[in-house]
Amino acid sequence: MKKIIIISGIILSGLLSSCQDYLEAPAKSSLDESVIFSTAGLAKGAVDGIKVPFAETNSYRGRFLSWYGLNTDTEWYNSSESTTDDKPSLCTYDAKPNNSQMNTTNNVWAMMYAGIERANICIRGLRQYGNPTPGSDLGHLLGESLTLRAIYYADLLKTWGDVPARFEPITSETIYLPKTSRDVIYKQLIADLGEAAELCPWPNENANTASVERINKAFVKGFRARLAMVAGGYQQYPDGIHRSTDADLSVERMYTLALTECRSVIQSGKARLEPSFETLWKKYNQENTTAGGESLWELPFADGRGRMLFTFAVLHTSVDQFQANGSNKGGVAGPLPNVFYDYDQTDSRRDVTCVPYKYGTAVAGIAKQQLNAFNKWYFGKYRYEWMNRFVTSTNDDGINKLYMRYAEVLLIAAEAANEIEGPSAAAPYLKELRRRAFAPSVQAVKVDAYVDALNSKPAMFNAIVDEHKFEFTGEMERKQALIRWNLLKTKLDDAKVRMTNLRDHTGDYATVPTTLYFKYKTDNVSLDIYGLNRGETTNPGAPYTSFSWNSLVDTKINSLYKLGVDPDNRQFWPIWQVFIDGSNGKLVNDYGY
Repeated sequence: MKKIIIISGIILSGLLSSCQDYLEAPAKSSLDESVIFSTAGLAKGAVDGIKVPFAETNSYRGRFLSWYGLNTDTEWYNSSESTTDDKPSLCTYDAKPNNSQMNTTNNVWAMMYAGIERANICIRGLRQYGNPTPGSDLGHLLGESLTLRAIYYADLLKTWGDVPARFEPITSETIYLPKTSRDVIYKQLIADLGEAAELCPWPNENANTASVERINKAFVKGFRARLAMVAGGYQQYPDGIHRSTDADLSVERMYTLALTECRSVIQSGKARLEPSFETLWKKYNQENTTAGGESLWELPFADGRGRMLFTFAVLHTSVDQFQANGSNKGGVAGPLPNVFYDYDQTDSRRDVTCVPYKYGTAVAGIAKQQLNAFNKWYFGKYRYEWMNRFVTSTNDDGINKLYMRYAEVLLIAAEAANEIEGPSAAAPYLKELRRRAFAPSVQAVKVDAYVDALNSKPAMFNAIVDEHKFEFTGEMERKQALIRWNLLKTKLDDAKVRMTNLRDHTGDYATVPTTLYFKYKTDNVSLDIYGLNRGETTNPGAPYTSFSWNSLVDTKINSLYKLGVDPDNRQFWPIWQVFIDGSNGKLVNDYGY
């Protein structure tokens, strides 16, 4: 699939060129569409072409995935305090329309709309010429097209709020459009995904859904549930933060829809949690794209495109035994330093998610792990050392973006069930997720007793908010969740307090050690660390070496968001100036930009 996508765009690019050059001249384009979209093999090439804009230079590949979703109460840009360029402002709720990283005509905004245009052409062609029915290849391709368009729109909405709506190919009358209410767009997407769910097969129902690089019914339903929760949640509108006032997007309707879709996925047995959290992420880094497990859909990158490890992996200081991606690859972002200590010490997700070391400069091609400063952690979910191939590209790593996994279906089900039916209905879903996180020997306390004690809606909701943190840190899903819960600034401020208490060793962090002790394991590469856990304060002696570990200053803590800025008034990025200038006066920025 990864290499096919690069080639498949050729089919659709011809149609796009025809559309752009001769907006109202249907003769050749119509003839081409009648052939392409009535033939499953040709139509598949066109639908694969919808994905091409994901990987363009300044699109998802190197701009959107690298920056959207930082900073939250769990994750941050590791150089948020820097003043040398415009990168920190994208994360610290202070982005300007002329941001130098984003204000280009080939930015992700343009690429999202390029993907939408490709999808619109495919949707029109398949409806007109393809006879797309459930169970047919052409039906699946229509379902994929509808879903891919919804992905582009969902990411536009979470990043910019109200945006122009295009659900038909561009004509001379629709070149320039004003913003459309996001409520209108959400309703269209939810309806489209309802249709797509009827058209797409379950994972492994046939050869077309054997890989999570193809759209399947489990993902469509899970994604529809996610959008319903967002549409029914809080967010910043031009007139303030509130839920939608559209009755069709009420909490009751949206949460009920989300719960129905999640239960459909759960009861189908067509997706499941990976039994081990560490194995889940090892398989991800090993590029195991077999459907039917925890990954529901992955945004696919060719081997020479994509920057998930390039950006987020444990830092590699130089080319070494694990990668030839280059020097200082990975480590751009990481968990807040308190997050490691917010986990239960027996939670298996902790050490996978939070890594306190980097790989130092290689000697004779071999790099060793080295402890970091206290204020800089890395995401252990992304590791070159877990890959099956050796990355030689100097710009990209080819690792997919894991867009949605079954764990989120369980948490959405728990949240929606709690709201609609009460905490006892939510408990089984939360227990299932926590059961994976804790060893059988402690499950009676950490799973059953813990969840059974959540006997009110507020208690269950707060536990779900915490569980989301422990499950998804490093996946950049937290920001949108905090926004829809109306907890963005509240949780950011709480994180500042937590980091301050950690620095001062007070409150919940009073027993966190200030000195680490390390030695190398028998491979002479991996660290054996003592002193990370609370209570590990006794010097273990030789052959361990001590390491002072308590550097966290106010400047760093306060860089979580820019001082003087209210994150609740900056929930979205501004539309970049090049698109404002090129909109023929149709587009403006809201929210005080």
